[in-house]
Amino acid sequence: MDANDSQASLDFVRTIVAEDLETGKWDGRVVTRFPPEPNGYLHIGHAKSICLNFGIAAEFDGTCHLRFDDTNPQKEEQEYVNSIIEDVHWLGWDWGEHFYYGSDYFEQMYEYAVQLVKAGKAYVCDLTAEQIREYRGTLTEPGRDGPHRSRSAEENLDLFERMRKGEFPDGSRTLRAKIDMAHPNLNMRDPVMYRILHAEHHRTGDKWCIYPMYDWAHGLEDSVEKITHSICTLEFENHRPLYDWFLDELGAYHPQQIEFARLNLSYTVMSKRKLLRLVQDGHVTGWDDPRMPTISGLRRRGYSSAAIREFCKRIGVNKFNSTVEMALLDHCLRQDLNKTSPRVMAVLRPLKVVIDNYPEDQAEELDAINNPEDPEARTRKVPFSRELYIERDDFMEDPPRKFFRLAPGREVRLRYAYFITCTDVVKDDAGNIVELHCTYDPATKGGDAPNGRKVKATLHWVSAMHALGADVRLYDTLFTKENPDDAPEDQDFTANLNPNSLETISARIEPSVAGAKPLTRYQFERLGYFCTDTESSKERLIFNRTVTLRDTWAKIQKAQKT
Repeated sequence: MDANDSQASLDFVRTIVAEDLETGKWDGRVVTRFPPEPNGYLHIGHAKSICLNFGIAAEFDGTCHLRFDDTNPQKEEQEYVNSIIEDVHWLGWDWGEHFYYGSDYFEQMYEYAVQLVKAGKAYVCDLTAEQIREYRGTLTEPGRDGPHRSRSAEENLDLFERMRKGEFPDGSRTLRAKIDMAHPNLNMRDPVMYRILHAEHHRTGDKWCIYPMYDWAHGLEDSVEKITHSICTLEFENHRPLYDWFLDELGAYHPQQIEFARLNLSYTVMSKRKLLRLVQDGHVTGWDDPRMPTISGLRRRGYSSAAIREFCKRIGVNKFNSTVEMALLDHCLRQDLNKTSPRVMAVLRPLKVVIDNYPEDQAEELDAINNPEDPEARTRKVPFSRELYIERDDFMEDPPRKFFRLAPGREVRLRYAYFITCTDVVKDDAGNIVELHCTYDPATKGGDAPNGRKVKATLHWVSAMHALGADVRLYDTLFTKENPDDAPEDQDFTANLNPNSLETISARIEPSVAGAKPLTRYQFERLGYFCTDTESSKERLIFNRTVTLRDTWAKIQKAQKT
């Protein structure tokens, strides 16, 4: 870690790691891991864990393992493995040679289980899942010993071996740890270690028909890999005594488990089960739908990895659950995109403008700045002609007192171009405005008047002759409520889905974006940040609105302080 970093800047997890290094607790080693289960795509909450584990390894000159906890073949797929690998790399992290699967240790886990069976610390149980719950007791009532708890080690060993050979049907038997059915911690009341499941695994095929439960596998995987700091979210705090018991009974290497609060984000859900529901029920187009909080969805929408890493840094690491405002994530995004995104002009809802005193057969190219925030940014040429498009909202026939944009008889500036004055309004038979006629002042080329006269508004525009057509997708929050789980008793979280979370419109954009590759980010001047969609092509441009220009984070902070 950089010696210039002060102890005060460390969160509580990093403080523990720094103290362990100072005392030599792990012989100077720092080994963390990110252990996702490949049963869905990663979301923004996983990004917090990724940045924490890989960040600590980088800062303290350690290593971070990427390990897939693939112990449930019914829910896991290679598609999810591939997406997770892509997401972690995209966020800017690398695991080098430390790439593992929980299934790498299936044989070793089985041998550990045999060790516990022989020691009388595990037994084969014939109770059904429902019966196991009944015998388990409640938070206020102790559990009861089951009828198979007294089986001999020899009988248990024989039954367990036959379970592995596939002699019994699914769900007919389990292997359970023999701990204490009256323990105040329900996780310690003879938890299931193995279940029978005749299912093909995405890596091991049909080699196994018994699969380890998460609580049995999790601590062992960390132990085998000699992890020093096993960083988990708070819901695993009550499971830590069980992990400790397993490792102590086996006499195995013992990592240190540290729990931190998971990320909750407003106006979305962070449960992979619920995200899968959204996909399977067709509420979204897929895991990478730009409305989803998945990393792939955020990437497709135009979020940058730098912004997500900065967001994770800003929210910090603590021991209490809270909900973070989506506005903070968007604030971090705007700060990054403002520095890195080239500017272009686009008109989302076009209104035609004809400049009557501009020559019909003339077109010219004007200089425009690519990014005023970048001192090395170059300029580009934007075409100008007699017929233009401006934003429909930038004109009012009978404007209120504080409307300073275009109106009959009013003069405004066209960005990088000329001053124009509206002289006439053309309407269709229904009374809708379909076209404006204006005049321009040739002396104001570049957007400045030689006599110093001022105008109160500058409008963006595109040349009708040269503009490219594009589909633009405007996104709102996926849910209408800050806490989507706050639904009526007879409904679930989907009752709070936002029916207006997506609007697709036909826009006109300056020709400099022609040939833009998918996931290219731009700032559409005065409108927001947009990104070419993965479905975009030379024949069909598609843009996703990443975020608007208006930053509400400062306002929220002020309100919170008040």
